[in-house]
Amino acid sequence: NLLSPISEGKEAHVFSAESSKGLVCVKVYRLNTCDFKRMYKYISLDRRIKGLQKRKRSVIHAWAKREFRNLKIARKAGVLVPEPIAFFENVLVMEYLGGSKAAPLLKFSKFDVKKYGRVLVNEIKKLYKAKLVHGDLSEFNILDHNGKPYIIDLSHGMKLDYPNVDEYLERDVRTTVKFLNKRGSKLNYEEVLEKIKNG
Repeated sequence: NLLSPISEGKEAHVFSAESSKGLVCVKVYRLNTCDFKRMYKYISLDRRIKGLQKRKRSVIHAWAKREFRNLKIARKAGVLVPEPIAFFENVLVMEYLGGSKAAPLLKFSKFDVKKYGRVLVNEIKKLYKAKLVHGDLSEFNILDHNGKPYIIDLSHGMKLDYPNVDEYLERDVRTTVKFLNKRGSKLNYEEVLEKIKNG
C-alpha cells in the first residue's frame, strides 16, 4: 500500500509504502512526462543494455532496471545507498531511509561538514573502485540519514567503459566539492579527484 509522496520530479515520483517487511520506498518512473529521447541517447551507450528498442516504455523499463543494478553494485561495494529490493517495469522498490518523515536531502539539511565531506569523498571512491560513476551527483541526490550521507538516484550510474566517463566523474566531484565548500569545508577539487582515482 502506497502511503505518502516523498518527492515528485519530471522523471519519477517517489512514495513511502507498507510492505510485509515494514516501510519501503517506491520509485515510479513516469511514462508520460520524462524526457524519453534524452534517456534513450544516454542509456543506449551503456554496454550492459542489450537489444534496447527505441520505444518509450522499453527505455523507461530499462532505466528502472539500470538503477536497480547500479544500487546492487554500489551496495555490494559497501557504498551508502538504499538497499534495492525489487523492480518491475517502471517501478523500483528500495529500502526506506528515514523515521516518521523521510530523510532530508543534503541541500536542505544541517550536517557536520567536515565529517560528511570525508565520508562523501570515500563513498565516491568506493563507487569508483566498484567500476561505477554516479554521473549526476549533487546535494539534491544525497540524503542525510542517521548522521551519514546516503547517495540516491543511481539511474544515471555508468560503468568505467562508458564514453567520456572521466568527464562525468569530474563533474560529480566538482559539484560535490563546490557544495561542501559553500557550507564551510575547504576541499581542493584536484586533490579530491586524485584521491578518488588513485588514492
